[in-house]
Amino acid sequence: MTVRRATSGGAVLRPRVTEAIVSAAFAELAASGYARLSMEAVARRAGVGKAALYRRWPSKQEMLADLVRQAVADTVPPVPSTGAFRSDLRELLGRLRDQVAAPVVAAVAPTLFAELRHTPALVEVLQEDVTGPRREVGVQMLRAAVGRGELPASVDVDLAVDLLIAPLLFRVLVTQDACDDAYLDTLAAAVEAAIRATA
Repeated sequence: MTVRRATSGGAVLRPRVTEAIVSAAFAELAASGYARLSMEAVARRAGVGKAALYRRWPSKQEMLADLVRQAVADTVPPVPSTGAFRSDLRELLGRLRDQVAAPVVAAVAPTLFAELRHTPALVEVLQEDVTGPRREVGVQMLRAAVGRGELPASVDVDLAVDLLIAPLLFRVLVTQDACDDAYLDTLAAAVEAAIRATA
């Protein structure tokens, strides 16, 4: 992942330094949490001076918002197209599980969620770059199922997408219980039944 930002005064941002800062920022966030994260700590972990960070971002809030945005830029799962709602649902749950169970995501997501109330920049990133595109995948999948006649047209799409995403995130990121393939099979069946009940 490479962060590209405009610089002033002709300064050149070296890609290797940027990559070191990105790795250090996520590592520091995972180790210390958002509240105790500082630009100084990130610079120290990256082995660079603080000026290297401030040439890229004016604050830790903007740094983290930018890094999260860049990290998820190319990770939106494709809309499943297996031809059946249950298997589409199971495929999407598997892809989402793999993403949120990734070590970096599992380590930093809880501290970022806890900070949302106090940091508008993170709220914007979460809505526009993280949850928004994934919810749209769910919406398209549901509409395809309605179009095939597998779901009634009266299904509550917004609530259905909540049901599709929330239980998985809660299990992986909050309770941190096992989320193996057998669990996803059961979850897919339960979510399908719950979605039908919204009609």
